[in-house]
Amino acid sequence: MGIALADAAADSGAVVELVLGPVNILPENGSVKIIKVTTAETMATECISRFPSCDIAILSAAIADYTPSQVAKEKLKKDGKEMVLKLKPTTDIAKTLGKLKKRSQFIAGFALETDNEIKNATVKLKQKNLDIIVLNSLNEKGAGFEHDTNKITIIDKYNNINKFELKSKEEAARDILDKIISMIKKV
Repeated sequence: MGIALADAAADSGAVVELVLGPVNILPENGSVKIIKVTTAETMATECISRFPSCDIAILSAAIADYTPSQVAKEKLKKDGKEMVLKLKPTTDIAKTLGKLKKRSQFIAGFALETDNEIKNATVKLKQKNLDIIVLNSLNEKGAGFEHDTNKITIIDKYNNINKFELKSKEEAARDILDKIISMIKKV
């Protein structure tokens, strides 16, 4: 979804910097500047460092909420004993940027939900100081990960809810950008 958004924004004339985790595809638009990262920590660092100079941040990456508190320097061999893995919370990029946001900046976040979807997404929208949140449901056939399609619902800070039919990720990206542009024009 992030790649489709980067391509659509660049095709519309925006200067796009894409902080991108490990993926099998890249943007088609050659003007997209790609910043490759491999961990949630480096993604947070890159996003936070770039945010002060950006007008619009679209946070579509599905970052893990937790990461191992210790990383082994070598392979851990099986010894027949049970292993306990201790996790620590990752930086909440959307919440951090929401705290840093200036009046002139716009943040679009994403929420992947499985139950109480609208309610949970709306809570995230408000808690993280987002302008819109794009709800992805894992309950929808053909939506979410490992599909070329997505079925989104966009909730804005004014409590407007726009539900969209199942579409290609490119078409969904265009819907998201259209919503962002319409909201910026109102300001």
